[in-house]
Amino acid sequence: MSGLRVIPTWRHGQDRLYVCLPDGRNIAWYDREAARVNLLSDDRRDEVLQALGPFLTGPVAVGPPPVPTPAELARLSLHPDDDLAPNRPGEALLVALDRDAGPAHRLRPDPRRRALAAEQTVGEALDRLDGAGWHTLHSLPLPGGDRVHHLVIGPGGLFAVYSLYAHKRRVTVADPMVTLGRREARPLLRRVRADADRASYALTAEVRPVLALAGAADVTVTTEPREVRVLTDTGIEGLARLGGVLKPADVEALHAMARDRQTWMRV
Repeated sequence: MSGLRVIPTWRHGQDRLYVCLPDGRNIAWYDREAARVNLLSDDRRDEVLQALGPFLTGPVAVGPPPVPTPAELARLSLHPDDDLAPNRPGEALLVALDRDAGPAHRLRPDPRRRALAAEQTVGEALDRLDGAGWHTLHSLPLPGGDRVHHLVIGPGGLFAVYSLYAHKRRVTVADPMVTLGRREARPLLRRVRADADRASYALTAEVRPVLALAGAADVTVTTEPREVRVLTDTGIEGLARLGGVLKPADVEALHAMARDRQTWMRV
């Protein structure tokens, strides 16, 4: 028996199997997504492959780990408390509701829960773009208590997405006003553009504003919004068809910068 142990882990959104010596030192790891076995030393190659045998589901590349990119180095040096990548859609609202759920006898639904439902619906749709070379970050904190609901980074550029609860309602957009059903119109597109402007300043890159309507029954745009894309949660995948703006290395570098909490403290 080699005495090697295989330990599954989930770190930074990656599913890996680490191969460890009896004293706990890592000597290799298997990256399932990349189908690659990374060896820190070739001396125990056969033993490592034997230990991983039950977990390998097909052909794999075997060799020393690739040289980390600048974006990967930046991520590895990031303190866990400053890493925003693990944020769930609506993270700030989830924390607020956990701290103060509000009175149980409330006659009307808590507006925070509707806002949370919108961010979760839109956030889940955005997360499905990951396989197409995109990254999404959620609930990015801004000074003053504001947030960027979602930041999407991919081949088509950067987008600051504002989620709005519109369940089974007719939505009318007349820049800068947005009307939900029979409610009073609000100049919401000013907020959407302001979020994108602050994100552009933080990242020193163009960030385009998007209004995402969660569950809207019908959308009417009477005045074409300046710069702002208006999408429904079911139309989010349209962003994946955009391209020709950022190279993969640029996407990774901007994602590494955007996931750092300190990046947003100066806007």
